[in-house]
Amino acid sequence: MNLSTSSGSHPAPNTMSALLKAVVAAVKLVTAEEIMPRYLKVAHHHKYDGSLCTEADIAAQGALTKKLQAILNVPVLGEEMTAAEQRALWETGRDGIWCIDPIDGTSNFVRGLPYFAVSVALLREGKSVLGVVYDPVANEMFAAEQDKGAFLNGEKLVGREAQSSLEQSLACVDMKRLKRKLVTQLSTDPPYSSQRNFGASALDWCYVAAGRYDVYLHGGQMLWDYAAGLLILQESGGHVCCIENDDFSRCDIWQRSVIAARDAKLFEAWKRWIRAQS
Repeated sequence: MNLSTSSGSHPAPNTMSALLKAVVAAVKLVTAEEIMPRYLKVAHHHKYDGSLCTEADIAAQGALTKKLQAILNVPVLGEEMTAAEQRALWETGRDGIWCIDPIDGTSNFVRGLPYFAVSVALLREGKSVLGVVYDPVANEMFAAEQDKGAFLNGEKLVGREAQSSLEQSLACVDMKRLKRKLVTQLSTDPPYSSQRNFGASALDWCYVAAGRYDVYLHGGQMLWDYAAGLLILQESGGHVCCIENDDFSRCDIWQRSVIAARDAKLFEAWKRWIRAQS
């Protein structure tokens, strides 16, 4: 299965399709019923990989699964499944598969940091064809469909203008899985003006699409971290590759590095700088 890396340069409609509207409504309802009533009130535990999981994650994944399959009855691959279950579903989902992260940024959710989101993507032949990322605290619903554009709260997504140079850029950088030499350079002699990382990859993609971040770097994301956000960035005209390869689809789907920007010139400058540190 391959995921396309082409950016959206086509004319896009100004309204969302019925399918996308149905997914948006389902995500909003599940968030209101299963997630936000538990915000700041829920116990948590650590999974086998050390990441956090809460009752809200489990309840939201179950509710989303039912609602999404009522919209389109194809398998649902969720973050709160075992790795074996996820891989088995991936291999059988060529004709269509939902990919969901019920709460991206669970650590933030548990601690009361208002930077987390619900992420839903529909993939066909391994390619994201629909994506929704919902930030319930800010009440921002990012959404996109292949070849139909990206939207924010139902309106065509029009991001702020990018900075004119890498030196003036605001970067979103997650350093956890980056090589030591690159981390050292980013820490001691960064090429950008300032850097942020708030711990919810799905929202990071959307902030790049909206021009809130100029450039983005992540050392390794899982499928549900990027499946929806990738499409939203692409449909906003953005650009993406892996650290190791210009073709984003050729990297490991379960731990895929990310270099991204909406502006083409900033993307090329950012990519050149990162690879020069390798």
